[in-house]
Amino acid sequence: MIHKIGAIITAKVTDENDKFYYAQVEGVTYEIAKTELEKPLNIGGLVTGFAYENKDNRLEITKKIPDVRLGHYAWGTVTDIRRDLGVFVDIGLPNKDVVVSLDELPTIKELWPRKGDRLMVTLRIDNKDRLWGELVTNEILNAVRIPAKPDMKGKKDIKATVYRLKMVGTLVITADYKFGFIHPSERLREPRLGEEITARIIGVRPDGLLNMTLKPLAYKAIGEDAQMLLALLERSASHSLPYTDKSDPADIQKYFGMSKGQFKRAVGNLYKQRRITQDANGIYLVTDSEA
Repeated sequence: MIHKIGAIITAKVTDENDKFYYAQVEGVTYEIAKTELEKPLNIGGLVTGFAYENKDNRLEITKKIPDVRLGHYAWGTVTDIRRDLGVFVDIGLPNKDVVVSLDELPTIKELWPRKGDRLMVTLRIDNKDRLWGELVTNEILNAVRIPAKPDMKGKKDIKATVYRLKMVGTLVITADYKFGFIHPSERLREPRLGEEITARIIGVRPDGLLNMTLKPLAYKAIGEDAQMLLALLERSASHSLPYTDKSDPADIQKYFGMSKGQFKRAVGNLYKQRRITQDANGIYLVTDSEA
């Protein structure tokens, strides 16, 4: 007897207790929680729902059918991370999250999804009859994507979710299934998989793909090097960096990827705009309250 999971099944109700009904398919028994039912089931009757193995490793049927099923893709929310296993994703089941294996996640763990991020997934069953989440493929997304129109160029504050990370750039998808591409030169840091970003559209390709940027409009006014310093200061827990115009050029090159001359010009630029302060120990971000 092989149990069925990951799909919608119909089973015959055979028994009940205070908490559960029990139903069978081909001799395999599943439980149905009474708390999720609007009206009682009849012994000998049929029940239809989504079959899965719950967190207690018991077979269960739920009437709350998730959009994510075998062969069906939908968004799920990341609930937990285990570096030795992968990320747990809530797909709408009452008492179970599915795992997207670390084999499908970025090699750089800093680019893994965080709690609250979203992944578009389907389900797969391994050779031990366990359910796993599986990331959406480009082929599936291409089947549902909607080409953008040229008049979208210049639009700001566009929300999109990162669905793929590549060496050539970041691939994102909007809520209305338009695709976007962010070149490494158009971001201050690499967004993580599943992160929701807010971008500006700087171009629309002939095939309807959006070219997007994560840099603010004011970016070019202060220059790339100065913007990099600002981004590093904002990401620092202390909003400071232990580098000055007296720092060793090799240390500056190693940390910032720029020459000491570039560093001094960027610091001077930000200092004149009162975006930073500096002393013998380093440079410091001027916060909004200080400004």
